[in-house]
Amino acid sequence: MSARLAEALRAEGGLLADALRAEVVAEDSEPARRAASGPRSAGRSEEVALLVEAIHEGHLLHYAEGATVSGSDLDLALLAGDRLYALGLDRLARLGDVDAVGALAETIARCAQAHAANDRAGAAAAWAAGAHAVGWGRQAGAGGPP
Repeated sequence: MSARLAEALRAEGGLLADALRAEVVAEDSEPARRAASGPRSAGRSEEVALLVEAIHEGHLLHYAEGATVSGSDLDLALLAGDRLYALGLDRLARLGDVDAVGALAETIARCAQAHAANDRAGAAAAWAAGAHAVGWGRQAGAGGPP
């Protein structure tokens, strides 16, 4: 979990800020690092890392345990996950990167399918492919993120 995401949520205030974990890990998640390190993220790598981190945290709150927001209240965790999905996709849309918005929306859908099938490896692969698509673009001929 990135300290930047916790800082952004604190600045926003409200329930998410109140539900932040006491311990904050300083480094970004693997999907955030992967997306931010690609050539498509040049000049905006910190923003890309933050928004992918937000979406990934939303995923964690839906299917596991969040790294940023406490999941002790399951209803709040689900709502917080939805809010973080929206926060990340909104920030990405504001950057004008429609292809990356599509790739991450597809990642969210693929993860939901994988979790419904109890396929954690499939969800991890969807995240790796989605983060790659944000940073490097989709592979030609692929039906979704590479």
